[in-house]
Amino acid sequence: MKSRILCLLLLSWALSTAPAAADTRFIVRDPAGLTALQQLCVTLGCNVAGGLDGGVGKLFLVTPPALVDPNTFLQTLCAQPGITNAELDALLKVMQATASTPPSGLSDTTPVNYFGVSVWHGYLAQPASTIIRLPDTQSAFSASGAGIVAVIDTGVDPTHPVLQAVLVPGQDFTRNISSSGSEFPDVNQSSIGPNGSPLMVNQSTAAVLDQWSGTNLSQMQYAAFGHGTMVAGVVHLVAPTAQIMPLKAFGADGSGYLSDVLRAIYFAAQNGANVINMSFSVATYSQEMVTAIKFASRHQVICVASAGNDGKEEFVYPAALGNVMGVASTTNNDTLSSFSNYGNDLVWVAAPGEGVITTYPFGTYAAGWGTSFSAPMVSGTAALLLGVHSHCNESCAEQSLANAVPISANVGNGRVDLYQAVSAWRHSLGLP
Repeated sequence: MKSRILCLLLLSWALSTAPAAADTRFIVRDPAGLTALQQLCVTLGCNVAGGLDGGVGKLFLVTPPALVDPNTFLQTLCAQPGITNAELDALLKVMQATASTPPSGLSDTTPVNYFGVSVWHGYLAQPASTIIRLPDTQSAFSASGAGIVAVIDTGVDPTHPVLQAVLVPGQDFTRNISSSGSEFPDVNQSSIGPNGSPLMVNQSTAAVLDQWSGTNLSQMQYAAFGHGTMVAGVVHLVAPTAQIMPLKAFGADGSGYLSDVLRAIYFAAQNGANVINMSFSVATYSQEMVTAIKFASRHQVICVASAGNDGKEEFVYPAALGNVMGVASTTNNDTLSSFSNYGNDLVWVAAPGEGVITTYPFGTYAAGWGTSFSAPMVSGTAALLLGVHSHCNESCAEQSLANAVPISANVGNGRVDLYQAVSAWRHSLGLP
């Protein structure tokens, strides 16, 4: 009965938001499995496009018959006795915020050694690093991270000198291929020219590029190109010896299907990920996202998500779900960023999210604005906790990260403090 009521609630949302039938897909749960759903589709005229939950075999992507109203078809699906849930395959977007002046550190290209890899000094010595007490934590506890952080995003630059040694095999769900999760197939250039300088390439990113590349990548179809590489770079800054699993569920324009995100969550949980970073959001509740997050939690995976960039106290998902740490953005002055969402029912902690210097495709660097770049600081912190003891789960991470710096009544436990978080976890284990 509860599942039928939920299906009807999701249907009521679908009636007002469904796109044209040709673009409509459905996420369908059939506990009886693939064969039962295929038999049902013979009757209904639909098609099972594939499974979404890996080896579990109970969640599927279904396309409706041609020339059928999608809302009517969803209602028909919900009425089938073997179906426990059906919902529209929603479109999600990676986070975008409004940038200001590129930070001076983006021009600090002096090479320095960081755990055996040459990086720009501006990346290592940026204000955010000091604010979250990264140098103090590394010095006091020899903390550098462990485990695998899955980054569900636009992909990664698999050849980036800073990242390539820590990448593990990923998946491109937008093309249905096992791969490095590269961002490059989405763009029409393979390199950048010399003499780059900080250029605004979209509303939330300034990247060190030559003028031609900056102009090319400023096109709307590339509005989120580099986003995944940037998120991965922030994880690596905080936890340089943790590994990163790139899971490409979004295109260069920043859009992606909920079904691909679900596939990525199940893939991460079934393939050894310890942390999942989700720098994206959707305004609509999804029961299947809830189920996927619960599946990940049962596999001891720590889940982190961006709180969103609407500057409101509102719910966005997955950040607002249980077993997920929602992350807000702060300025370098420890105040809430004007663009950041807030509210204690959404936000567990906050982290710097303005002018964060990080890696960018083509082996270069960029600065980003948004909760997208706050979340991976928390994911990186979770990897630091795993470096102390490998049995840290969502509960351990939440309790440890709750030892934060209070800055506002609207941002949960406050701004992340790596030193306090690692110290609290060590203390709970009886370590000095």
